Amino acid sequence: MIGKKITVKSIQDFSVQYAIYFVFVALVLVITIKEPSFLSLHNFRNILSMSATRIIFAMGMGAVLITGGVDLSAGRMVGMAAVLSASFLQSAEYSRRMYPDLPVLPLILPIIIAMVVCGFFGLINGIVISKLKVPAFIATLGSMVAVYGATSLYFDRPPYGAQPIGGLDRRFTTLGTGYVGFDGVYSIPYIVIIAALVTFITWILFNKTTYGKNIYAIGGNADAARVSGVNVGRTLVIVYTIAGICYGLGGSLEAARTGGATNNYGNGYELDAIAACVVGGVSNLGGIGTVPGIVIGVLIFSVINYGLTFINMSPYWQQIVKGAIIIIAVALDIRKYLAKR
Repeated sequence: MIGKKITVKSIQDFSVQYAIYFVFVALVLVITIKEPSFLSLHNFRNILSMSATRIIFAMGMGAVLITGGVDLSAGRMVGMAAVLSASFLQSAEYSRRMYPDLPVLPLILPIIIAMVVCGFFGLINGIVISKLKVPAFIATLGSMVAVYGATSLYFDRPPYGAQPIGGLDRRFTTLGTGYVGFDGVYSIPYIVIIAALVTFITWILFNKTTYGKNIYAIGGNADAARVSGVNVGRTLVIVYTIAGICYGLGGSLEAARTGGATNNYGNGYELDAIAACVVGGVSNLGGIGTVPGIVIGVLIFSVINYGLTFINMSPYWQQIVKGAIIIIAVALDIRKYLAKR
């Protein structure tokens, strides 16, 4: 007989392994039945655009989760990056510029500044967790509050005080909303290309470098990894620093995509990133996860958000659906872990 014998247990294992995808397919079918026009290239492009920055956030969060940690400061770092980059990239003609006398800067410079600042806060997270032995949940919770305070102080500054940062430079907004190729559904948004590049680099880091092997080893068993010669402290510092850089890049692009920023920008994004990673197969217990799985997790939530809005479902019901999917994903993850034990 060719292949494995099909048994009741094998069917059960397969069902547990891919149950979340069955739920996703069922939701898409329900949405499509209610509104057949949902399945179109135009909607697919919109979903990709909406997913692009979330994929960048999730790449940073995914590495943290694989080590067995968590980063609750991610959303506030996204907000900090959005405010920083937007404040330096307001149009010279805009009458309410935060820096009225600031010359026109190269497009890439404010984005790099945002990435460096968020990377610095990620570095602090890594040091507090690895050197001071503060649990990741507590360390990043404190960082979340501190980053929000720092962003609010920066945001609420003269001459205009706590006003939404608008009037962004056309070069910046084009980066968030522009595209390559033919006008219309056959074009590829710039931010999708950037997200694809970040995804590819992350895949290389996870699968082809010592860094990648170390984060999986730490997530699997930190003590065993330490005995095997892995510098656990240094690796954790690198993980949280790179995560911060990802939040900085994603936050800048999100400001470019939406055309503005406030100090409350990014609130709750860390929960979306964690949920997407878990739905995509990243274990909340550490040591398990793949880059394609993270991308799929983000796309699942983007399709749910876009699709349920497309059929005019109440935002309150959307929250219930998303919450149920998160619970199902975590329950299946724990069941798979217990089965392996």
